[in-house]
Amino acid sequence: MERAARLIKKDRRSQQIIGDDDIVRGIWPTAVGKAIARHTVRLKVVRTTLVVEVEDAMWQKQLFPLGNQIVQRVQKLLGNTGIQDVEFRIAIMKRQMQREELVNPASTGAGPLYDEADQILDPVLKKVYRNSRKRETA
Repeated sequence: MERAARLIKKDRRSQQIIGDDDIVRGIWPTAVGKAIARHTVRLKVVRTTLVVEVEDAMWQKQLFPLGNQIVQRVQKLLGNTGIQDVEFRIAIMKRQMQREELVNPASTGAGPLYDEADQILDPVLKKVYRNSRKRETA
């Protein structure tokens, strides 16, 4: 892995295709081990700092003391000292799309008297909604 990283860094054509972020992502499991690599989400090189997004605050707290060792291992695998520091950030997980649950008026027992304004909890907003609906339908 060390040889491959060094060869890629030396070749100008490969530098145009493969960036520092890609190289670091490739050597990351070797540098920190598979167990730690499974709990990291994203890696990005910003100037001389390697920014690593971790799952939660516990992982951030556990990896912080190992920062210097991780930097040394990454430097050794890369064959250069371009990365001087590592920063662990808590990843913001993407929320899954949620579907709105539609309430069937027939199933609620409301029948034909069902009014969607009844779902509005704030009485003032409910009144504003009903008045604007009346104006639109009149």
